[in-house]
Amino acid sequence: EIAYFETVITDQVSRLSPNLAPLEARDTYGKAFTQITNIWKRNEAVKHLVFSTRLAGIASTLMQVDGVRLYHDQALFKEAGGGYTPWHADQYYWPLESPKCITAWIPLQQTSLAMGALEFSAGSQHLLSARGLAISDDSEVAIEQMLTASGCDRVIEPFDLGEVSFHSGWLYHRAAPNTTEHTRKVMCVIYMDKEMILKAPSHADQQRDWHTWCPGARVGEPIDTPLNPILFETN
Repeated sequence: EIAYFETVITDQVSRLSPNLAPLEARDTYGKAFTQITNIWKRNEAVKHLVFSTRLAGIASTLMQVDGVRLYHDQALFKEAGGGYTPWHADQYYWPLESPKCITAWIPLQQTSLAMGALEFSAGSQHLLSARGLAISDDSEVAIEQMLTASGCDRVIEPFDLGEVSFHSGWLYHRAAPNTTEHTRKVMCVIYMDKEMILKAPSHADQQRDWHTWCPGARVGEPIDTPLNPILFETN
């Protein structure tokens, strides 16, 4: 089944990717990965994966909520020779009122450390001092210093085919460069509490995310739009 989704998602990324500049001509973010979002709207097979009640149920259990909605999906393909992904926390970008949001990180192949496997800092979702940092070379340095001082354990392991990792919105994570000759292919599904409230954006990145991922949602009210369906409920 993973092999099937690898083929389908790879085809979608190839179709939807812009004409990319050579790696050496891109900025740090562009070298880290090719990012294609909300593929579920374009492909029924991908929608089947994104709407998986099994994955959504795990997300609901981990967040200890009564159900989850989709925030959005995204494919993250780190090319052969692709650069590192700097330390960051996803929720910096999300105009969400509570920390009840989580990402399923789904490798589409066996993923060695050399390919740029996910690395995270256990317990770092409780650290507050770097939450204002967008992903960048600067965030890599500043968050590295914060995590070293915090004493949080660093976790980095290879992924067998079929393994999935879940990380909360404020958990700091990164990935090393892909030093292999093969693209590291990952599909992500981002879930949020089904009662999640849209908060007033704190900066331009959150403003953009509001209009991209939950258009029509109103500040101070639950996010309930056609792009944010409920994927799992306990009852």
